[in-house]
Amino acid sequence: MSRNCAPSFAVASLCTLRPIALAHLLRFWNASQWKALLDDWLAWARPEQLPPPGDWRTWLFLGGRGAGKTRSGAEWVSHRARTGLSRRIALIGPTFHDVREVMVEWGLLALPHERPRFEATRRRLVWANGAEASCFSAEDPESLRGPQFDAAWCDELAYWARPDAALATLSHALRLGRQPLMMVTTTPRPVPVLKRLMQAKDSVITNASTWDNAPNLAPGFIMAMNERWTGSARDRQELLGELVEDFSGALWMRAQLERLRDATAYRFDRIVVAVDPPVSVGENADACGIVAAGRYEAEREPRAIVLADATVQGLEPMAWAHRAAELADTLGADCILAEGNNGGELVRTMLSMAAPHIPVRIVHARHNKRLRAEPVSALYVQGRVAHKQALPDLEDEMCGFGGEGFTKSPDRLDALVWALSDLLLSNADPRVRRI
Repeated sequence: MSRNCAPSFAVASLCTLRPIALAHLLRFWNASQWKALLDDWLAWARPEQLPPPGDWRTWLFLGGRGAGKTRSGAEWVSHRARTGLSRRIALIGPTFHDVREVMVEWGLLALPHERPRFEATRRRLVWANGAEASCFSAEDPESLRGPQFDAAWCDELAYWARPDAALATLSHALRLGRQPLMMVTTTPRPVPVLKRLMQAKDSVITNASTWDNAPNLAPGFIMAMNERWTGSARDRQELLGELVEDFSGALWMRAQLERLRDATAYRFDRIVVAVDPPVSVGENADACGIVAAGRYEAEREPRAIVLADATVQGLEPMAWAHRAAELADTLGADCILAEGNNGGELVRTMLSMAAPHIPVRIVHARHNKRLRAEPVSALYVQGRVAHKQALPDLEDEMCGFGGEGFTKSPDRLDALVWALSDLLLSNADPRVRRI
């Protein structure tokens, strides 16, 4: 059964007790009762670390580094083995070294429950009730041909050398019992095998970030991660446990954007705030793209820094006009640039009312979005544009636009294209026409 019983004790409820009630527990609970509480995984685990309810076949636990994935996987295997829910279990990691060091030594043999006997020469663990867990390396998919299992724990699937072959062979080996189950614990990467599992109808997904497990991690590690990766694509993948992917055919790649970060305090000769107005209002309407960028000169070449993304969604026209005006005031912008294909003079009027002291210029698009974006993409390739900081939502659109499967309206990207075209391409590219 994949269904999990309710936690036997809610540790968080101890925090709600008054001091006199806690004193009562300390007085009347004996050492064995306190030890039982300390060893009770259901009492201490975070909700995402416990098996989800339902009749799933694959449980995907996607988490950042140090998010508690190994503990969760080890507890799941131990529980199924000790209770007899599973009798033949496969443990699969990127290499044999990873399986032994991480899944066995740091995982199953470190738990406070009954510890299985580890038979290193046979690469297996054996519990007192006869349940077994066998170790396999994803580097050798053929080793999974022949054995059969009723459960499997796959660790760091996104980093396997031969994930498709290993998982395909494992799927044929998971044939014992009424409902063979597989748990996957991994820091996500946009590899095809992981995306297929995420889309499968019999898969369930839980997510955890590094910060969720911060009390159990070294303070120095948390501080270093905050300083080094906060806001970057690596932060979202390695620490937040999000699947961050590039789309085939997209005009930008994440690795490219990560290299183009520049927090230098330049003296800009011009700053513009570009606005891509929506044609409707409400929760289902397109967003109003609002992006700011500044131009400076280096080595006799004009360059630009993308300074901010203040895009909003669902607001009334005057509300997003004020949002653009506030950003322009904050940055000391020279002008507000707005696309006028939908609204024209009405857009100019609203922005002028919100920012009467800042010039407003209207531009019209004569080509489709991709044609307008291509020369701006080339500026990134040339290293002439950088982002002052990580702008996750904008960069998601950039790395998806033009790629297979991207269906969103690129409102943030449209505003970016207008801003950079005005700053760096306006004298050379006739596609931008001002009125």
